[in-house]
Amino acid sequence: MFFPESPIIIEVLSGCYRDFSQLQAGYRHRRMQSILAIAASILIVVGLAGWALFFKKNGPPVVQTAVLDLRNRSVPRGGEANPGEQPLEVSRAVRHLNVYLPLGSSEGPYEMRIVTTAGSPVFATSGVASLKDGVTSIQTVVDLSSAPSGQYLFQVRRPNSEWNSYPLILR
Repeated sequence: MFFPESPIIIEVLSGCYRDFSQLQAGYRHRRMQSILAIAASILIVVGLAGWALFFKKNGPPVVQTAVLDLRNRSVPRGGEANPGEQPLEVSRAVRHLNVYLPLGSSEGPYEMRIVTTAGSPVFATSGVASLKDGVTSIQTVVDLSSAPSGQYLFQVRRPNSEWNSYPLILR
């Protein structure tokens, strides 16, 4: 018969308690490591997301180029655009404009402008059209950032000729 105060029982119990304490300390240590790893992962994700948002807002400006393809459009005369024709669309952030002139257009100097529907100019420039791979085109630099979004007319002509007008939407 064993008595609770017996040295054998105390020794067995203290060994078990020591093993239990070691297991418990190991569990706490692993649990703390897991919690710290999760917290570190969250901080890394939040930091990367913040950096990406900051860089996206304040990143280097991207030069945007738009193409105004007039090749399959009929050539209107005067200040009026052809009714029923889908408008061209250009972003206000565009900095370069490539204009593909209607089929049959010749090389040489051209004037281009964007006007309001009331006829007030928003942008005007001139350039020299060149023929490459069967396409007569003009490249120009634009700044449309100060123009409000809305409906406009894109007009192009040879010097001292009538304007050819095409509906345009600035977005």
